[in-house]
Amino acid sequence: MTNVLRLEDLGIADVARVGGKNAALGELHAILRAEKLRVPGGFAVTAEAFRAVLAHAGLEPELRAALEGLDPEDPADLAVRARACRELLRDAPWPEGLAADVLAAYGALEARLGEGVPVAVRSSATAEDLPEASFAGQHDSFLNVSGGEALVEAVRACMASLFNDRAIRYRENAGFDHFDVALSVGVMQMVRSDLAASGVAFSIDTESGFPDVVFVTAAYGLGEAIVQGDVDPDEFYVHKPTFEAGHRRVLRRRLGAKASKVVWKQPPEIGVRSVAVASTERNRYCVDDAVVLEVAEAVIRIERHFSQRAGRQVPMDVEWAVDGVDGEVYIVQARPETVVSQRRSNVLRQARLTERGEVRVSGRAVGNRIATGAVRVVRSAEDLRNFREGEVLVAEMTSPDWGTVLRRASALVTDRGGRTCHAAIVARELDVPAIVGCGDATAVLATGDAVTVCCAEGETGRIYDGALAFETEEIELGDLPRPRTQMMLNLGNPDIAFKTAMLPSDGVGLARLEFIITDAVKLHPMAALHPERLDPAVRREIEQLTRSCASPADFFVRTLAEGIGTIAAAFHPRPVVVRLSDFKSNEYAELLGGSVFEPEEENPMLGFRGASRYASPSYREAFELECRALKEVREGMGLDNVRVMVPFCRRVPEAEQVIAVMAEQGLVRGEHGLEVFVMCEIPNNVILIDEFAKHFDGFSIGSNDLTQLTLGGDRDSEMVAFDFDERDPGVLRMLAMAVEGARRNGRHVGICGQAPSDYPEVAEFLVRAGIDAISLNPDTLLPTTLRVLEVERSLATEGDDSSAEAGP
Repeated sequence: MTNVLRLEDLGIADVARVGGKNAALGELHAILRAEKLRVPGGFAVTAEAFRAVLAHAGLEPELRAALEGLDPEDPADLAVRARACRELLRDAPWPEGLAADVLAAYGALEARLGEGVPVAVRSSATAEDLPEASFAGQHDSFLNVSGGEALVEAVRACMASLFNDRAIRYRENAGFDHFDVALSVGVMQMVRSDLAASGVAFSIDTESGFPDVVFVTAAYGLGEAIVQGDVDPDEFYVHKPTFEAGHRRVLRRRLGAKASKVVWKQPPEIGVRSVAVASTERNRYCVDDAVVLEVAEAVIRIERHFSQRAGRQVPMDVEWAVDGVDGEVYIVQARPETVVSQRRSNVLRQARLTERGEVRVSGRAVGNRIATGAVRVVRSAEDLRNFREGEVLVAEMTSPDWGTVLRRASALVTDRGGRTCHAAIVARELDVPAIVGCGDATAVLATGDAVTVCCAEGETGRIYDGALAFETEEIELGDLPRPRTQMMLNLGNPDIAFKTAMLPSDGVGLARLEFIITDAVKLHPMAALHPERLDPAVRREIEQLTRSCASPADFFVRTLAEGIGTIAAAFHPRPVVVRLSDFKSNEYAELLGGSVFEPEEENPMLGFRGASRYASPSYREAFELECRALKEVREGMGLDNVRVMVPFCRRVPEAEQVIAVMAEQGLVRGEHGLEVFVMCEIPNNVILIDEFAKHFDGFSIGSNDLTQLTLGGDRDSEMVAFDFDERDPGVLRMLAMAVEGARRNGRHVGICGQAPSDYPEVAEFLVRAGIDAISLNPDTLLPTTLRVLEVERSLATEGDDSSAEAGP
């Protein structure tokens, strides 16, 4: 009988011998050694040894008797039976030689790494970390275990945790026979991440299932804080295709609160403890970009290896740690991702609110769903006992022991945790919406409150007051044929880019910067460049907002680039047309610090907006920040599918000036494949389209402004709203002239205005006119695509009839 095997000698084929976790660690040793990536050394106490303990002590009949007639949904009964099973295992005598083998293997580690080397003792079930099953959080782990006697006790306790309440319940619900699963124990050298940072990374976006990114979470100290949901971690995305093409950039990041961290206890004590993180550390990212990129590279290689072995794509969930002594990154665990990757890829689920309410609390959204229910604030076991089916569970954090209650909840809300914590993992597995890391949900919400939990508005989840109306639909994508006309999307929110990119579209016809600037940047560009012109209170607010960057201007550029880059990466290599900022002066004034730099205009709709700003002496340096961000996206991030679009360009000389300013900032039309479009939204753009075509590669019709200026209306005025209609014959004539003029000049022409989304007959009119692309709101893409297909079939039939009539 083999009691102990070195991790270095194991591989994925050894799951039956050492469980999924230990087998994967052995495989990592083999594949990452060649890649010069690091995995800590250690050994596995085998599943065979575990079974030998059962047999030697004759435990199976007693364990079966303890579980006979179990109702896993009765927490009190389950707790009594599970405790009895664990006591049997902890007290069981071991077969001769097992303890000696464990101590000998530990001695070999001590000889290499020093006497009393601290180790992590982790469970590894033989049915664990398989693509179709996840036992995450079901069994116990013990950290910073030092010395032979403590190690043997930790191994005993780890074996006994096969009969934890939550583990028993999980096996019952998953259909596993309790005695078909054995527990191997992994013993691995501890990485000194208590002196640095650690985290969890996925080779897939955990919310949308988008496969082309690595999602990395990070916090100070040991990774237990992230997994258990004790901290709101920093988050990073890396785009796999451009990374592998040589563009080593972080695509997007978010600063987490990181209020606490898990560190080693001081010798002679063993184990770990939680301590507060200083505010100076909380206000900066816990790792630099170099670490994030090294983790991403390891995750990409691990995913590729396991996918090649499986003969199919296998997204991976990887734990990593930075050693605070040697500064190196270590991979400490890897397993298949078992929730989002199992969804049906040809079905898209969309949920949306159909009414609005007051936002009570917000946090990090998990799952693209909406639910309503009465709040149940859980602070104690008594609160759990009172929990009713369909309530919204609100707690500081969840526990793996709450499995029965979590299954009955309509939604989960926690004060602490990030999108890879236990609550988030369980929520995805149970397919219920969750909002984690709210900070104050247990203080703001009270038991009995009627609320709506909405996770369908991007990365930010919101708890609304009252039971709001909503709708959910599942769309069978199937084999929808593609029209000749390009069907593109209007999109401004990077938070929903990955999800939206899975719709059957030809790219983004209008990516608006206004949402990114308002929601993420929040700062007026001139205020970023000249904070000295602002009063002290506003300067302090800017300092807090931009604390993670060297300067406010750097923050503006980086945050804007990451927002643009996220949309571009989601649709890569499909084209993404990014419209330069088109705020009006009254809207710019609402940005942080903006009122100092903006004029007061009687009619901002027709004033200092669009192209007129970019070359203006009062705004040009602010426009240069936008250019820097776009250059970083296209050349630094490698997302050359981005096209740039100039809005509200009144005159040809204005177009020449803007093109010149962009070129001075490194955005040269024609270089590195850069195409520059212009919004066709002013009658002069249509009248002089032959002249504008000399300076731009394409046109995108803005039907809102074109209608307004053709009819002489004001779309912001309720007094004349009845006159604003894109279906007016004069407006339709303008649309036809724009399409005809662009085609005459060999230029791409599309429409990104609201009209095709609101009026199917306008979409039909444009298809018949020969437009190249129609850009739509996501919720109207599929019905409009079907309408366009019908029109194109009709045109083809009409063409065939004409040919037949012409005849010889």
